Amino acid sequence: MGGNVQLVRTNTISGVGVLDKAVLILTACTNGASLAELVHETGLPRATAHRLAQALEAHEMLQRDHEGRWRPGPKLGELAGSTADVLLSAAEPVLNLLRDQTGESTQLYRRRADERVCVAAAERASGLRDTVPVGAALPMTAGSGAQVLLAWEPPEGILPLLPKCRFSSKTLAEVRRRGFAQSVAEREPGVVSVSAPVRDKTGRVVAAISVSGPIERLGRRPGDRLGMAVIRAGQKLSGL
Repeated sequence: MGGNVQLVRTNTISGVGVLDKAVLILTACTNGASLAELVHETGLPRATAHRLAQALEAHEMLQRDHEGRWRPGPKLGELAGSTADVLLSAAEPVLNLLRDQTGESTQLYRRRADERVCVAAAERASGLRDTVPVGAALPMTAGSGAQVLLAWEPPEGILPLLPKCRFSSKTLAEVRRRGFAQSVAEREPGVVSVSAPVRDKTGRVVAAISVSGPIERLGRRPGDRLGMAVIRAGQKLSGL
């Protein structure tokens, strides 16, 4: 296990033991977890952690990635999107159009504490692509989506994270100046992305809309090609 593992044990107790344990498992899998990591992070016996993770996988609350690690499953995204959400309702056609315009996968991210969550996505139909499942939690320390979600934050929302980031305060200033962010192999080797802000009626940044794909196709300056399209998509979703 890596040195960045954080214990997720919590004092929140509902009185329903199996439910409390299932929530521990779900929380531990936010950024992906092996069985050994589940045991370490939750403090549950190995057999219990394995049984609950398998049950949550059967209900599509969890899913396995290509390394066999458990991650948030599609059912969580469905449940999260089942309540009235004007932004999510408007996002699907905008993401589909942006995908069709650019020929690349598109995503919508919201910040959740020190991570960003993919709340909607439109995948490129075929060929090499960057796939980010709805419900996936990604770090706020790398990637153009993270840059956008941080760029307009007040200093107290940025400074604690900056030492961990793969970008600098100068990068964020540039994002504010040009209105979009771009990243090259920041979050994942071989992947580039371009993101722009989505704002609420007060002008506050509430989400980031992104296009991502392989560096072989988009090059090392993806913003030159995709920046304006992503900005316009963000503007369509702003002010809702």
